[in-house]
Amino acid sequence: MNKTTSQDVIKVVWKACDTFRGTMDCSKYKDYILTMLFVKYVSDFYKEKLEELKAKFGDNEDRIQKSLKREKFQLDSECTFDVIYENRNAENIGEIINKILMKIEDDNKEKLEGIFRNIDFNSEAELGRTKERNAALKHLIEDFADDSLDLRPSMLNGDDVIGDAYEFLIANFASDAGKKGGEFYTPGEVSTLLAKLVAPKDGDRIYDPTCGSGSLLIKASKEVGTDNFRLYGQERNGQTQALAKMNMFLHEINDSVIEWGDTLRNPLHLENERLMKFDAIVSNPPFSLDKWGAEDLKDDIYNRFEMGLPPKSKGDYAFIEHMLASLNENGTAGIILPHGVLFRAASEGKIRKQIIEHNWLDAVIGLPENLFFGTGIPACILIFKKNKIDKNIVFIDASREYDKVTNQNIIRNEYIKKIVKCYNDRQEIDKYCHIANPDEIKDNNFNLNIPRYIDTFEEEDIVDIRNVENDIKYIEEELSKVRSILKQHLKEIDFI
Repeated sequence: MNKTTSQDVIKVVWKACDTFRGTMDCSKYKDYILTMLFVKYVSDFYKEKLEELKAKFGDNEDRIQKSLKREKFQLDSECTFDVIYENRNAENIGEIINKILMKIEDDNKEKLEGIFRNIDFNSEAELGRTKERNAALKHLIEDFADDSLDLRPSMLNGDDVIGDAYEFLIANFASDAGKKGGEFYTPGEVSTLLAKLVAPKDGDRIYDPTCGSGSLLIKASKEVGTDNFRLYGQERNGQTQALAKMNMFLHEINDSVIEWGDTLRNPLHLENERLMKFDAIVSNPPFSLDKWGAEDLKDDIYNRFEMGLPPKSKGDYAFIEHMLASLNENGTAGIILPHGVLFRAASEGKIRKQIIEHNWLDAVIGLPENLFFGTGIPACILIFKKNKIDKNIVFIDASREYDKVTNQNIIRNEYIKKIVKCYNDRQEIDKYCHIANPDEIKDNNFNLNIPRYIDTFEEEDIVDIRNVENDIKYIEEELSKVRSILKQHLKEIDFI
């Protein structure tokens, strides 16, 4: 029997999306699709474990139940995808699904608390009135019952089958959702670049304070090279936080801590009532967030804004200061930000100056435009370290390192390698990389705008006007000859 591949999963799930296409925005229907995929995964996992234990212990129900309690998920036999499928024709199928989801969550409170809080399979507003809703749900359930979507562990063609498929689906949902997609997903190649620049190590605590669907954290974890790491994230959108938790489990990362809440107003990763400290931080916070909470955080109890309070209309430096306060003394942070953070003055300029004087900024990397969903503006990556060995700052202009694919630009793997090598080698490369010393930064009044440090001007070729005129004259003569021949042919066929 053929094993299930990522392509099998993607094919079935993408077909299931037809149930909602044209009737609901994909930024909403993705939640129904990915929730159903997660339920199918948990159910198939439970089904196989139960079969194994019955084969091992026979009718000894006590031993079977004791063994099941040691598994990563606890399921009631009446709360599985198979039960949902059996009830697909029920008049109240939406209610049945909701009750099953709540039971799964209640039975796995420690791991799954809140994971289904914002999904309603009985919603008239989202799924229509009873007749239309039931028809849509029946189609959805039947699509997920496809024989090729066998998610039992023994039937998967590798450890990353479901996780890779989930990542692919999230990326495509983000692409279809446009601007809304940028709220929950960072393009994979950008995540890879950031993860390689930060380079988490064995034993690290890795943190993303604006984690979206969790993809950036997962990319960072893959750079560790072992299973000895712990992922921490916080996300203010409840449904997106649920997607992040599912994403972790589907990648077999079962001990992550993904919290729901506003990181700036209410940071939830604490130790002894103080901010938890992390070895590696990766983040793509919302660009220039308005109304981020400046009024409420003038007297921040965690002392995150001792370098100054950023303007209430632009939260970029609020996120930077939060991450610096959360970074341990040997840690590294990589943050994707708009270019405005490099040169804006007033309170942001004062904060930037203090960060540089503390010797925490290690690199400024300019990225190509049109990399992100929902915005075409170019961004940059800032790398921060608390334990720098010198006072220089690496500037890299990677704004031309991209390929255009449909409407989106992408950074190919060879460009990623080039950027990472340049950052690690810290060698001058004409028009690409410059190592700026403290005096240069000071002479530029702590303005970090990349063209101040890297000459990006490209000289144009000198145009020989006389040659151009001769070329034009030759082309006109040839054109005249062609017209004369064409006119003669038209006369021969009595066209003119």
